[in-house]
Amino acid sequence: MPQAAVLDVGCHSALLTVVRWRPGAVLEPVFSHKVRLRLHEALDRRGCLGRAGVESVQRAVVEAVTANPRLRPPDLFAFATSVIRDAPNRDEVIARVARQTGTWLRVLPGEEEARLAYVAARRWAGGMAGPMLVLDIGGGTVELASGTGDRPDFVCSLPLGARTITRDWLTGAALPSTRRLAEVKHYLRQSLSEAPDLPRAVAGDRVLACSKTFEQLARLANARRGRPSRRARHLTAQQLRSAISLLASMGFDRRAMLPGISRHRAGQSLAGALVAESLMEACGVGYVEICPWSTREGLLLERLGVTGDSPRGHDPLS
Repeated sequence: MPQAAVLDVGCHSALLTVVRWRPGAVLEPVFSHKVRLRLHEALDRRGCLGRAGVESVQRAVVEAVTANPRLRPPDLFAFATSVIRDAPNRDEVIARVARQTGTWLRVLPGEEEARLAYVAARRWAGGMAGPMLVLDIGGGTVELASGTGDRPDFVCSLPLGARTITRDWLTGAALPSTRRLAEVKHYLRQSLSEAPDLPRAVAGDRVLACSKTFEQLARLANARRGRPSRRARHLTAQQLRSAISLLASMGFDRRAMLPGISRHRAGQSLAGALVAESLMEACGVGYVEICPWSTREGLLLERLGVTGDSPRGHDPLS
């Protein structure tokens, strides 16, 4: 039975995922190992990853890869997300990690991440999904993709990720003023309005949100309605505005205590909510479905040769 392995090195973790394909099961997990990282704390003002950050990536890669002794290096696709991809010293970081670990981290352009997120969302949604818009908020960038078939007709990546907006607009422990929030919203709206050919949802389109940012905001919204759950399935624009008001009234420590908001993402949760609001507004979206699959799952599907529309199976990786 064919298997695929992907090592995803991001800002908050290095995650090794091994799956196999079984008809009717979509992606069946075989092995998973996560190592926590805090790479945002190792970035300097220019976005370069410092020595401590590089060493933490080296340790995480070694731990993740050696956690599964049956994994052969040729079977592994290892990639780094925007925190390394967009760092000015990216090539140096990748070379140092390769020398110390034997694993070469690849970087995917933002547009390729958007395409893979669309592939994953299309497969997860099933063959009857029809026209689809996919939104993905990462730490450094946001990705959008839309289309009606197996492959997207439009892909876009913009430097408006939750970590980026936090760093540029919402640094420090002080609560943001009403004026500062208005300035951030204006910047986001202006940036999105200048993006060429940004897709807008129309009646009948299915809009899927593929990111931890959307997922955690949806879980927070559910909990506030008295419906706490590990898996939230949707998020409305009205719920998002309510979440922004709540997050803006709290410091990082208190945000980390909110249901659905993880401690390691609490610092950028407000920025993520502001980006989500502006993104939905720019695309004419009032409601999104939360999709548990994104770029990583798109890679796994393509490495397994499992692409195209099919009836939706269960969600073992959600």
